[in-house]
Amino acid sequence: MVKVNDTCIGCGACTAVCPDVFDLNDEGKAFNTLGEDVSADLMDSVKEAAESCPVEAIEL
Repeated sequence: MVKVNDTCIGCGACTAVCPDVFDLNDEGKAFNTLGEDVSADLMDSVKEAAESCPVEAIEL
């Protein structure tokens, strides 16, 4: 499961690190474009994006 919680500040770090999974919505907040299920081959990038998040908004 990969989720962006309400603490997201919309900095875009996750979209820069892992654009295959993360994007910003109309409100400028990040979301998982693939839904909660992310394939195993993308998880290294997802973990890197989570580590880059300054407010730890990405839940794995």
